[in-house]
Amino acid sequence: MSGFTHRIATAADIPALVTHMDRAITGPLADFLTPDQIAASRKLMGIDSQLIADASYWIVETDGVLAGCGGWSGRITEYGGDHTPGRVPTALTPGVDAARIRAMYTAPEFVRRGIGRLILNLCETAARDAGFDRAELVATLGGEPLYRAAGYREIERFEDDRGGAPVPLVRMGKRLDDAGEGTTA
Repeated sequence: MSGFTHRIATAADIPALVTHMDRAITGPLADFLTPDQIAASRKLMGIDSQLIADASYWIVETDGVLAGCGGWSGRITEYGGDHTPGRVPTALTPGVDAARIRAMYTAPEFVRRGIGRLILNLCETAARDAGFDRAELVATLGGEPLYRAAGYREIERFEDDRGGAPVPLVRMGKRLDDAGEGTTA
């Protein structure tokens, strides 16, 4: 990961993050989704300003270029952006509920360079430090291999058609304690 730095995102980063997320949805996901599903993904996914307000959203950069972003949440909402219906900002209970890994996006030119793993490690450490012993996430088909390699296990497969076309997704989970790495949440 030489040459990459990370920092917490701020509200000033939102315009660049929106552009970055659109590129990530249009680029790498095109290998897994139809054009209609890509359009639907744009309606379902995107910036969640609550993560930025909670200071739980990271940006990874190299030479000032946004290479990736992602975060975690101690709130009920599982996935989606500010515009996605069904958001529930209510707080989760550490030690009872699973923390949420959220909104991970890598720029197409930086895919498979360790950025996703770096962000995932940052999120898991922060969630563990906040008292969570499990994490869950909702993966796209493009992200599923990363999460499996990081020890996440499938909980369920489902489709979200709220964007106009059914987008296949995978709910996954993992224990965050050292002894439970790789076990189902």
